[in-house]
Amino acid sequence: MGAGPGAGAPEPGAVPGAGGGAGPRGPEHGRPPRQRSLDPGPRRAEPWRRRGRTWPWWFTEPGSCAWLPDNVTFEEGALIEPLSVGIHACKRAGVTLGSKVFVSGSGPIGLVNVIVAKMMGAAVVVVTDLSASRLQKAKEVGADFTIQVKNETPQEVASKVESVLGCMPEITVECTGVQACIQAGIYATRSGGTLVLVGLGPEMVTVPIVNAAVREVDIRGIFRYCNTWPVAIALLASKRINVKPLVTHRFPLEKALEAFETTKRGEGVKVMLKCDPTDQSP
Repeated sequence: MGAGPGAGAPEPGAVPGAGGGAGPRGPEHGRPPRQRSLDPGPRRAEPWRRRGRTWPWWFTEPGSCAWLPDNVTFEEGALIEPLSVGIHACKRAGVTLGSKVFVSGSGPIGLVNVIVAKMMGAAVVVVTDLSASRLQKAKEVGADFTIQVKNETPQEVASKVESVLGCMPEITVECTGVQACIQAGIYATRSGGTLVLVGLGPEMVTVPIVNAAVREVDIRGIFRYCNTWPVAIALLASKRINVKPLVTHRFPLEKALEAFETTKRGEGVKVMLKCDPTDQSP
């Protein structure tokens, strides 16, 4: 890592943040207090960009760097971004002591929401997914109940969620962006409860909006994270949160193509490239 003119030398352990989301915000830091990722600036990791961050060189502003404490590993550092999404989602959802939470989707983002919801005091978390292996991983990171979805209607999924919880959840965190899952999230959420949309799918979807309206279900969106990188780093440093189970595959850099193919096949959860040939341990 190097620094350009006027940027100052990077401290040991500095890692580039995602876009403008890593650094602290607020008047004391000379940055807008509510960090959003909606500004029109360039986004290097968006799926519609050809190479994302797979470049020989990558440039970022100093304020977009996060500094890892000595007791936070580089693998944990690589998971700060999804962890930040989970923190922002659970804060927007209002997860608190005793909450009953339904997480739709058991991919990496669904799993970090399980981890964060339990850390924030959720009494019970139920997770749905198509994949039995990913639901097993959800149990491993703290889910109390899992439901493998097959061909059920959204109403049937909602009924199963209510059945395993013994009541309708106050909070639903939808992490797939799939139309049927959003519909199930509305039907499942208790009247007066909150549905947070984390997964992004098609721009236009059909949802039972009248059902949500007459039952006063609050539907809230999130986009990435908001002032949560420092929180995520602090939680990892204090060992209040364990994200290590999310890493299911590790590859040395020379096997990068195999790592991408593993991800493409949908195997595992998080596939990690280990760039240091002298350190291939977890």
